[in-house]
Amino acid sequence: MNRTLDKLRRRGPRLALVASTLLVAAGLSAPAALAADDYTQSVSQLSSTQVQLNFTPTTPAVYVDVHYTGVPGVGQQNVRMTNGSGTWRTTVSGLSTGNTLDYWFTYEKSGPQYDTPHFSYTVGGSSTTVAAPTFSPPGGTYSSAQTVTISSATSGATIRYTVDGSTPTASSTLYSGPISVPNSRTVNAIALKSGSTNSPVSSATYTIGTQAGCPTQSDTPNFGPNVRIFDPSMSAATIQAQLDTDFNNQKDTLTAQMADRRVAHLFKPGTYNNVHDNVGFYTSVAGLGQNPGDVLINGDVTVDAFNASDNGVALQNFWRSAENMAVNPSGGNERWAVAQAAPFRRMDVRGGLQLYPASYGFASGGYIADTKVAGQAASVSQQQWYTRDSQLGSWNGGVWNMVFSGTSGAPANTFPNPPETTLATTPVSRDVPYLYVDGTGKYRVFLPSLRTNASGPSWANGSTPGTSAPMSQFYVVKAGDTAASINNALAAGCNLFFTPGVYHLNQTLNVTRANTTVLGIGYPTLIPDNGVNAMQVSDVDGVRLKGLLFDAGTTNSQALLTVGQSGSSASHAANPTTVQDVFFRIGGAIAGKATNSLIVNSANTVIDHIWAWRADHGNGGTVGWNTNTADTGLVVNGANVLATGLFVEHYQKYQVIWNGQGGKTIFFQNEMPYDVPNQASWNAPSGVAGYAAYKVGANVTSHEAWGLGSYCFFDTNPAVSSYHAFEVPNNSGVRFHSLLTVSLNYRGTITHVINDTGGVTPSGTVPVNVVNYP
Repeated sequence: MNRTLDKLRRRGPRLALVASTLLVAAGLSAPAALAADDYTQSVSQLSSTQVQLNFTPTTPAVYVDVHYTGVPGVGQQNVRMTNGSGTWRTTVSGLSTGNTLDYWFTYEKSGPQYDTPHFSYTVGGSSTTVAAPTFSPPGGTYSSAQTVTISSATSGATIRYTVDGSTPTASSTLYSGPISVPNSRTVNAIALKSGSTNSPVSSATYTIGTQAGCPTQSDTPNFGPNVRIFDPSMSAATIQAQLDTDFNNQKDTLTAQMADRRVAHLFKPGTYNNVHDNVGFYTSVAGLGQNPGDVLINGDVTVDAFNASDNGVALQNFWRSAENMAVNPSGGNERWAVAQAAPFRRMDVRGGLQLYPASYGFASGGYIADTKVAGQAASVSQQQWYTRDSQLGSWNGGVWNMVFSGTSGAPANTFPNPPETTLATTPVSRDVPYLYVDGTGKYRVFLPSLRTNASGPSWANGSTPGTSAPMSQFYVVKAGDTAASINNALAAGCNLFFTPGVYHLNQTLNVTRANTTVLGIGYPTLIPDNGVNAMQVSDVDGVRLKGLLFDAGTTNSQALLTVGQSGSSASHAANPTTVQDVFFRIGGAIAGKATNSLIVNSANTVIDHIWAWRADHGNGGTVGWNTNTADTGLVVNGANVLATGLFVEHYQKYQVIWNGQGGKTIFFQNEMPYDVPNQASWNAPSGVAGYAAYKVGANVTSHEAWGLGSYCFFDTNPAVSSYHAFEVPNNSGVRFHSLLTVSLNYRGTITHVINDTGGVTPSGTVPVNVVNYP
């Protein structure tokens, strides 16, 4: 039966309706939905005898069918729904108060079709929900300006609308007739009627002008000279020779750490024997399978304290990554001794995982996500670490701040002794987009589905739920591309795939289209040359940013990356923007300047592993209190923003300012600036000594955070102090858990941990812990 259905699907939506109807009639169904976040559904009561069924798929569908029973005197109905701006609707008539509808949906998603569970709705009495507005013409891409009509199926309803991305309310502009849409924008509308419940908000995005869709790109693109692609048919000696050459170029902490060389090692599906990839600066290692087990390395993918100049410590092992492969370690244990900006994602370690250098020297923190470790993961000398949505055989170690969410095999929540903070699940997460090769040899980018209250790897049951996009929809950015060519690709409707390199920008990159993916490998580095903001993301659904390094230019930028316009208020809960493995550097390589590194105005944004770093060391002439200037690493103005894995260091004022309501942070690692010249130059506007590392706005009434550490090392002037590391409003809705301060080598002090709570940092590099506040 399923083979017959596959044939019918290929022949179009009408026959698909026949097929799904036949299955339902036979008591069978299409495959169950991959995930509940594939869609949202609702019912609007239009009158005492009519309701409207609404279905909005996360991925645009070719067709949606609804099946329902419960209309008196009428048997089961199977109806093809009508699409209006991405929401499919059907009106059901012949009802009376007290009737109960049983209904479910069959929907197409990227070829296959799926069934939802059954839902029920009981027809009410006088209180009804106004029907959601519809748009004519529907949202889409048009060559010229459009005149748009908005209507509601509820008689007598009034409509209010916005065109600035904000959520419409009863005080928004009243719709009184067709409106002009002269350029690209999103129109949001709500319908209201006295005595009835307001309708859901409807949205329609109009792309006006030349944005007729991405001009078709190659599905087997040329990724440029800095991307190495390995195939199982290649000899191990050939592969190893290339890996060794790259490592020798990227290895040395003194010469490679601030160099411009960038590289990626990509392994096609298959098994590789006796391969040992030592991973140096600005190197990404990744498998090209759809799931981690599709690429097996019988060997090693290793980071250690490689250089004599490192003196056996891993404190500067930045900017390297491993992703989407299985490793059978040659010695039984994988070694990944890293500091910041070195993610370990979607890895299947068929042995143990050692997160410390072979010398047992210091390491300063890292990040694991969506990973399985069959044996023990041991942190030993790591000062702090965050592990999300993973599966460990066991865990050993903890210095100051070890945090876990959604990770089986994690230790119990025992902070501060030992210093382990464990959450059973991660509230919201979405695995990173990633490149893979399909069965025909074409390249695609997989786009994982959103998860809520997640636990364990997304691929634990075989495959990560989600969709994929062909490389024909991606513009491959490589050497020679300019801000103008990149913006032209974005304006044409393309996603972006950044290859390893350094890209100078003389204009802001504008990401305006919902669901745009910007994916980088090999630490592509974006430098604004003339004081522009490097990238601006509009307040739209579902933008995914992954694998980028923003490096401030020598002329001050107000911000390196901004997500959403100031004042953005639209909800993106069903399809948030995600900022993942995105890193910011002020100084170090060049004498960079930027007032802010990341500003988040869009609601529901997920910040998943960032490192915002005002450099404390680097090339000569690039570091100093008046040289690499930067106020703040992260400013959050949007509501319900979540940060999972937040590393922010050395900024000259507040490290983080969080003004949005409903925010959450799981894991925060911070060092205050080393080079404060004197106390008088570093007192907060409130008059207290120093700037807090993490400041929650005075008007915030809802915020929660777990697993936070802030350290001081006022090396230029050890007489400097900070009154507290965390500054928050005192109310029951603002709650902090497992937080600490440390004075490194007793260079300066922090008087309190949070507000007036927690003692002064003592000598001996000993933490001051606060379990809960208030």
